[in-house]
Amino acid sequence: MLKKALLVFLFLFGGGTLFSQEIAEKIAAIVDNDIILESEVTLRATLEAQRTGGNADDPQFRAIVLNSMIEEKLLYAYAVLDSIMVTKPEIDQYLSYQVQQLIRQFGSEEAVEKTYNKSMAQIKRELEPEIEKNLLMKKAQDKKFGTVDVSRREVEEFFSEFRDSLGTTPEKVKISHIFRSPVKSERIMKIAYDFASGLLDSIKKGADFAELAKKYSDDPGSAVNGGDLGYAARGTFYPEFESAAFRLREGEISDVVESPVGYHIIQLVDRRGEQIKARHILVKVKPDDQTDFELINFLTDLRDSLVRNNGDFKAYAKKYSQDERTNRAGGNLGTFYIDKLDAALKETIFRLKEGDISFPKRIDYGQDDYGYHIVKVDQRIPRHEPNLELDYDEVKELAIMYKKKRLENEWFEDLKTKIFWEIK
Repeated sequence: MLKKALLVFLFLFGGGTLFSQEIAEKIAAIVDNDIILESEVTLRATLEAQRTGGNADDPQFRAIVLNSMIEEKLLYAYAVLDSIMVTKPEIDQYLSYQVQQLIRQFGSEEAVEKTYNKSMAQIKRELEPEIEKNLLMKKAQDKKFGTVDVSRREVEEFFSEFRDSLGTTPEKVKISHIFRSPVKSERIMKIAYDFASGLLDSIKKGADFAELAKKYSDDPGSAVNGGDLGYAARGTFYPEFESAAFRLREGEISDVVESPVGYHIIQLVDRRGEQIKARHILVKVKPDDQTDFELINFLTDLRDSLVRNNGDFKAYAKKYSQDERTNRAGGNLGTFYIDKLDAALKETIFRLKEGDISFPKRIDYGQDDYGYHIVKVDQRIPRHEPNLELDYDEVKELAIMYKKKRLENEWFEDLKTKIFWEIK
């Protein structure tokens, strides 16, 4: 739902002049305090028809699309009523990802700006509220259905009922990796920390905080305003940042504070009840060519040691991998269909046999967010007919999705009795 809503927004964002004002003024439905326009239904139906091969002009197809849009509005209304919150770091993280996807799609920032006839700053400003809204809906869904699970018996029953419709299972591969991040290099972390400490010393000696923020802060959103972050309640910033900021007295300046995005110098400007107004200077950890060279050499030595000594990859991953999501599990990334892998990862393992370990490869997560890893092919599973033992994890996921969908449908029917909605 999140991806679909963003796709519709981007379609509107890039092509809002395709439809006449007369169409745009027609209301298709009302949900709580919100409306759905006929033009929005037309856009969504067009996108869905392109994706599924349906007929955007078919009344029944449009009715299904409209119902989906009504459910999204109901979900948003529920999120607001339930006081679900989205933090600024969450929005910024997804905004960065979305912008990076646009840049990849069009080739460069300049191409994106030319396509939409807007500056990148304008694009980000217009994307941000829609991203916030969709993250709220996703959080609402996760709150209601994020813990839905199925038993072994439910998986078996699902497999028995739908086995004939699952089709042939494509080739799969089980992989593990050892990851190293350039921003966790002790050398460049010290460079960033020392620079932040130097700025803090300058402020203590009388330098103007706002001027230093404008000149040196790596947070472009606040730097132009002298580091001003405005008023915010708890839950808005990173925990490390908030822990320091909420302890300050008005006018007081923190020591250098580390967060996932770098080093901060924070000043508390004002306090209103449970809200604070702060300003900060952010110094990001910036990798350089030497950092990349060091990481590649480190991983190459690690790979050589594993191959030469027939070493325990899991033990090495637990000790050396900086991927906190997988290192405790011995670097296990999971089992994936070959044709669904990211292009870079697919290229990395394409020629590897079962048990082989790749040479170091760069992996990009977003703008200025990357690292290097070595990948091991733990198992290759050839194309085969559906098999509950070989495909248990995938079948379980399908069974969970099926169960979630059934529960969601029941929940939406209940929501429709509690939140006002009407098709015009």
